[in-house]
This record gives sequence, structure tokens and C-alpha cells, in this order.
Amino acid sequence: MNLFSKKCPNCSSIEQNVKYIYTTKSFGSRDMLVCANCECEFSETKNTFLQNLKTPISKIWEVVNSRTEGLGLNATARVFKVAKNTIIDWEKKFYDLHHILFIYSISHCFLQLVIEGDEFYTKVRKNVPPDESAGWTIVLMERASRFIWELSCGKKDRSLFRKAIGTIEKLINQTSDLSLLTDGERRYGKILFEICYDLIKNGKPGRPRKTLKKGVKVRIKNKGSQSHKRGRKRPKYQTPCPEHPETEQEIEEEDIHANHVEANNSAMRRKSSPFRRKTNTYAKSADSLQRVLNVYWVVHNFIRVHFTTKEVPAVDLGVIKNRLSIEDLFNIQFI
Repeated sequence: MNLFSKKCPNCSSIEQNVKYIYTTKSFGSRDMLVCANCECEFSETKNTFLQNLKTPISKIWEVVNSRTEGLGLNATARVFKVAKNTIIDWEKKFYDLHHILFIYSISHCFLQLVIEGDEFYTKVRKNVPPDESAGWTIVLMERASRFIWELSCGKKDRSLFRKAIGTIEKLINQTSDLSLLTDGERRYGKILFEICYDLIKNGKPGRPRKTLKKGVKVRIKNKGSQSHKRGRKRPKYQTPCPEHPETEQEIEEEDIHANHVEANNSAMRRKSSPFRRKTNTYAKSADSLQRVLNVYWVVHNFIRVHFTTKEVPAVDLGVIKNRLSIEDLFNIQFI
């Protein structure tokens, strides 16, 4: 899969010829292409972020970057003198960028992945108890590169966890060794065990034993004190579901934590306005919150250098060779 190839919007052919070059007001010269297969004519910006846009790329990036650094929608519109609906339209385009970049990332094969999972929430529309909030956000982050695989919001119920585990299931098919580490939340392992398991047949009578697939490990660090509770106490470190007997058990107890993703969540509370509890900039709706999260996902993974690793997460993980420029990002086709 070539991330920067141009496809014909009619037949999806990648064979085109340049018919002529035209000049734009803000973006310089562009190519008008003609498909070698169906002779369909289209611009090089067809089905990209820049289609039908006249605003300079530098200004669009200033707006988007400010939104991912904690500036609210109304404040951004005032500072850059851009209409709120225009900013919303730009952010909606990141849904298509998120979709194509996720498919591109998931198509790679990995030798080993250590995924940390955690959740945090914000208010949506009005102040309600945490268990009723539709602003719970699940974050699944690769430990070494800080690449965020899942960043989705909703009510903290089975459907939200099922969506996150669906991403884990795709990663399992692309790696031979995957470890999922969480702090206290047992639904990750439970749902993963339901959809990703093997049957161990040993030739003995009875139903075969069910375990996780070979190479898949789930570990939980139980947080908080249970001294006030009756009954048997939970151990501090647990394996919540049976694992394949041939899976290597090399995770040390001090490595069973979600500290890195928790640090990321703390940073998101500063960088994303819907999560800043000390202000009144909570999310107006779950769709609006997810729109902001999609923008953050793209910028965090493919544009911004992480302050700890000193590298872009997608480059560190091996998804891309070099950091994407803003021009490259905005010229990626959505089909």
C-alpha cells in the first residue's frame, strides 16, 4: 500500500499522465491528471484534504496545531479570525485522514508489541456522574514508540471496550508477540479472551481447554487498597485469563504498569480543551469529542516529535521512514 500514490476517482487506477499544469492563488502550480485507463480528468488534489480549499496550508496548520495544544474552538476562531464552522469542517476532514492512516499502519507486520491500556473521561453536554458520562476515552498506546493505536470515546460499557479490543485483534494478526498491560480494568482481558482464543487439544477426553492465542499476554496491576474489603484479597499482579502454554512468560512484575499511557492522558488534559476540567470547555457532544480526538491522533502519531523518544511515534514504530510534512499529510488521498 503506497500512502502517496494518486488514484483515479473513477476506476482507482494508479496510472495517469499529466495533461497540463494550472496555477492557483495560494498553492502555486498544480497538475491536472488524465487516467491512462478510463481517460478521466482530475486534479492532483482530488479526494484530499486540500480539495476545494483556498486557505494557505500554513494558516490551516496554525489553527490545527493550536487546537491540539489546548486552545478551545471559540478562542481559536477569535485568534485566527476564522469562522467556527470553517474550523469544524477542517477537523472533520481528519476523520478520513485517521481512517486511511490507521489502515496503512495496521497493514505492517511487527515482531513485538507492548500495549498499555487506560481510560479517562470528561463531561459531555452537562455534568453527570462518571458512570453516565459519554465522554469516556479509551487509549491503547504502544509502550516503546508511544504510538497511539486506539483513541475512541463513548459510555464506559461493553461496546466501547469491544471496539478497542477489535483493534487489538487486528494487531494480533500482524505480530507474533503482543502484551496488553492495564491498571485494574479487567474487561480488556475478558473481552479479548472471548474473541481471540485457541483450543488446546491434548488427546484426552472432555472439552478442549480454551486459552489466548499463542504469543498473546494480558497482565493487570490491581491498584488501590483492599484492606477494608472482606474475603480473599486480589494479588497485586494478575493474569486475568489463561494463556497458551507455548507463550513465553518474560514480563517482569515491575514492567506491569500503564504509566506511559497515564502520562499521555495527563498531557491530553492540558493539550485538548474538552478535557480541561478547570474551565467550561467541555465537549458539546460525543461526536464533537471524537472529532477532536481524531485530529489529536493524526498529529500525535505522524507529525509531532515526542518529547521522550525524540522521534515521531510512527517513525519510531517503523510505520513510516520519515516524519510527514504538513504538505504530505494534506495531499494523502482518502480512497
